Amino acid sequence: MSNSEELKIKIATQLEKYLPEGFSSMVAELFLPIPVKFKIVNPRNTKLGDYRPANNGQPHRITINGNLNPYAFLITTVHEFAHLQAHVRYGRYIQPHGNEWKKTYRELLLPFIETKILPKEIENALINSLVNTKASSCSDIDLSRVLKNYDQQNDDYVLLETLPINTKFNLQGKLFIKGQLRRKRFICEEIHSKKKYLIYAIAEVIPIFEN
Repeated sequence: MSNSEELKIKIATQLEKYLPEGFSSMVAELFLPIPVKFKIVNPRNTKLGDYRPANNGQPHRITINGNLNPYAFLITTVHEFAHLQAHVRYGRYIQPHGNEWKKTYRELLLPFIETKILPKEIENALINSLVNTKASSCSDIDLSRVLKNYDQQNDDYVLLETLPINTKFNLQGKLFIKGQLRRKRFICEEIHSKKKYLIYAIAEVIPIFEN
């Protein structure tokens, strides 16, 4: 067995518990062409994953939130490897989610879709997303809504879009009042600062109902 095959098996074994069944070997192949430091990290509120190019002797680095459901983990990982490959292929001055990244992302994602072992609703959402690829699965409301079906349920949280206008809610420890919809996000006022924020319609929030 070659060194690359041994490495692939080792990586696949380590990733199995984070990925849907049947995909660990395919994901492990993404690690082989270009050295990369891959780390599973504590959840971050502002992003699901992150890519940093090689710099000052440091290798390419990818981090993925460890609390993602298996399908979100898979798609986010492919997303970040597309950044890595686009950077290497086209250079450092490309737009982060420009045409070069979109082309690379589609090329990497299609083999996973073509396995036909993804749930049909996720397969369809991914195919639709490739028509107009967004910067992230969070930006693609339809894909994000489908992926949320596979999250662990928490009865304390609801989707912002289900609350009436002017309802107070807690998001990441801050209190807001829900305002009007602007495209796919609601204009919400943070109660303490009075600042306005655009919050995704499918953000998970804790409603505050007052007597």
